Amino acid sequence: MRALILSSAFAALSLPIWAAAADDTVNADEIIRKFAAKEAEFAEARNNYTYRQSLKMEELDGGGNPTGGKWEEVDDIIFTPEGKRIEKVVYAPVISLKVIGLTPEDVKDLREVQPFVLTTAALPDYIINYLGREKVDEIGCFLFSVKPKKLAPGKRYFEGQVWVDDRDLQIVKSYGKGAGIAKGQEFPKFETYREQIDGQYWFPTYTHADDTLHFKNPPLDQRIRMVVKYQDYKRFVGKSTIKYGDTVDPKTPPPAKK
Repeated sequence: MRALILSSAFAALSLPIWAAAADDTVNADEIIRKFAAKEAEFAEARNNYTYRQSLKMEELDGGGNPTGGKWEEVDDIIFTPEGKRIEKVVYAPVISLKVIGLTPEDVKDLREVQPFVLTTAALPDYIINYLGREKVDEIGCFLFSVKPKKLAPGKRYFEGQVWVDDRDLQIVKSYGKGAGIAKGQEFPKFETYREQIDGQYWFPTYTHADDTLHFKNPPLDQRIRMVVKYQDYKRFVGKSTIKYGDTVDPKTPPPAKK
């Protein structure tokens, strides 16, 4: 995210830190291995679901009141009759943001970082440390810090913390920001919550950000608020018809033998 006229940066991320209890004998490496495998299953499963994604970002004054600058969009993630997964724009009024400007990195974060998935294949890209145990809405969780080992050009990463359900070993909450090589840009802190869908997978359902942008030249603070909702998850069941050879009309007589 950047300023329309001047380059800008968000305030540096200040993450809360919890230390693991001295008598906590959790095998963190084993938990990481298992929840990453679950995340891989989750990622594959979510690719077979339709859902609606709605986003609203607003520019606010110092008291948290909207100033008129806004970005809204509603998209349906659906499948074509041929089974191809597509994103259909349902509602997208003209973007009226006045102080901040959207970049490709912001759009990529919306699709990939805010609904963060940490699969087995992604583990080598991150430094993951066990911080202890916490509860999220009465759900017992293991808490981990997550940070990219290095930033590769063109890639976006998550930096922050994840809460992993101590029973299902799936991420139920994440808190942090997008990271990557993006000159003159910074990105807001956000929280993403998941809910259990079809009694099996924890899918993201709600992302919230409320952060202040700090412009350096001239000094100017711009607060923003963003809400993303993921709703109406439904498993896609494809329909196909298999035909062997040419279609034959049963009333048509067989060809005469020579």
